[in-house]
Amino acid sequence: MQASEIGLQRAPDKKILERAANEQRIVVTADLDYPRLFALTQTKGPGLILFRGGNYSEIEAIKRLQRALEAMPADELFASIADIEKTRIRRRHLLLERSKWRWIYLRSMCSGSL
Repeated sequence: MQASEIGLQRAPDKKILERAANEQRIVVTADLDYPRLFALTQTKGPGLILFRGGNYSEIEAIKRLQRALEAMPADELFASIADIEKTRIRRRHLLLERSKWRWIYLRSMCSGSL
């Protein structure tokens, strides 16, 4: 789901993270403020998938996201920040344990909507 679908299109990033954590969702975004917010608040969740390195077409974004999901065990995604770039995917661990997470898609990360 997109943030706009749940009335969070203009919400501060911190509120979006709180909602995602409370609803056991993973944040998918291209907004580089999120890793900074994680560092400043020393948050332990929710998991984050971050698209970096420019604009992605809808097809490109979906392919990269699928590749990341195939490469990382689901239980590790929920405890990680996954950086998706044009040439690589890397993961940094958060220190948390979560189960049965769902996805929340935030902000437009490509020219079309997902």
